[in-house]
Amino acid sequence: MNKTITRSDLANAVHQQIGLSHNECSHLVSSVLEEVTECLISGGSVKLSSFGTFSVQSKNERLGRNPKTGVEAVITPRRVLSFRPSNLMKKRINSA
Repeated sequence: MNKTITRSDLANAVHQQIGLSHNECSHLVSSVLEEVTECLISGGSVKLSSFGTFSVQSKNERLGRNPKTGVEAVITPRRVLSFRPSNLMKKRINSA
């Protein structure tokens, strides 16, 4: 089953597990995601034990090519988000 989990789904899961009100659970999920976002924006990395590590990496300007037309174009420098799953997460995904 391919289902995308939303903030609402996460808040609902917290509500079922912990029993706080829906509003409190929604605020808790939003606060956690905001903290993760702020850490990544400031250049840090976020490591969630048994899950994985989120980090931001800088990419330099480079010359790219449109694969369809072959026209060369400059790709501007940017920061990209990367995720590296923990070994435990890899094992759980591969055994499912």
